[in-house]
Amino acid sequence: MIKAPHQPGAAYDGSFVPSVQGLRAIAALSVLMDHFYDMPKGGMYDIPDPGFLPPLWSWLQSVINVGGHGVELFFMISGFLIPASLIRHGSLSRFFFDRVLRIMPVFVVLHLALFAIGPIVAYKFFRGIDLTGYLGIFAANLFFVQDALGLPIAQQNAWTLTYEWAFYIWFALTFSMWRAGGRLLAAPLILLGVACLMRWPITAFFCIGMLFSATGFRISIPGRLGLVAGLVCAAALYASLVLFHPFVGLIPGFLLFAMVLAPESGLGKALSTPALQYIGKISYSLYLVHPFVLFPLQVVGLKLVAAGVDRWLLWAAFIGLGLVMSLAASAISYELIEVRLRRLLDGAFRSTFFRPLKVGQSA
Repeated sequence: MIKAPHQPGAAYDGSFVPSVQGLRAIAALSVLMDHFYDMPKGGMYDIPDPGFLPPLWSWLQSVINVGGHGVELFFMISGFLIPASLIRHGSLSRFFFDRVLRIMPVFVVLHLALFAIGPIVAYKFFRGIDLTGYLGIFAANLFFVQDALGLPIAQQNAWTLTYEWAFYIWFALTFSMWRAGGRLLAAPLILLGVACLMRWPITAFFCIGMLFSATGFRISIPGRLGLVAGLVCAAALYASLVLFHPFVGLIPGFLLFAMVLAPESGLGKALSTPALQYIGKISYSLYLVHPFVLFPLQVVGLKLVAAGVDRWLLWAAFIGLGLVMSLAASAISYELIEVRLRRLLDGAFRSTFFRPLKVGQSA
């Protein structure tokens, strides 16, 4: 179904915003860029070899290293989209049902693949693991409580899903309590949210999205000036996260997202280009799948550098092949899992858990 574009000047109504789709692409690509730097060093998967990363200028290393902070962009996007999604669904059960269908299929398929193949290739924590440890890590990662239990994380990028699920649950409960009894009933959950901000500062980026979801405030700077202004804010955001504190990054993050959401801004139009729209569409698969694609390339690269192959050649091939293969694998994952498997699961379970809506009743 094609959604109508969002009308500026009002709180977000859940309609499609192309620039947000494009921002998803940038977030996923920035994390991929960071792994193009980290994995050739041989450290991301506990491989002791010094790797095949060639000597780089320190400034270039710093620029590439900030790519991992694409997750803060994802948090802003979630903070923006989730409130309208909850209101649109009209009930907690329907909201969480669709959240599970959105998040879990790709994650579970990769989770099962990792725990099936990991022991065979002696990947990371599988070396010397017993059955009890295997089952414990399997279950803890499946329910995103590995950090709380002090257990290893299985999928390298899936740590952010712990934050995502915590935000979904917290916001849904807080919103429901507010509707049921106002500020007094919701106060304990609000205080819990504030405590989480203090303990895990990057969660503050959910608040930026929530703020823009509740208001119509946007910053529209048209043309090239708007694009440059957006790039400056993005650079300031990433630099703040690396050099200072996440709370400092909230200022450029706020300005950046205000320009992203303005449909006529130079930044908003740049993010709405067809290439970024497609990558944004497959960005969730790209975010989770690409470490699985890059791992065998990393292993091959480590063997070739030991045989004397030039590091610059290996790194260039790693980036080129890694980008093409990651995009291809993500497109396949999107089509087979996010679309077809999700549609199959939806058809199989929705009628079991929910009664059909009556005519005129809103979901």
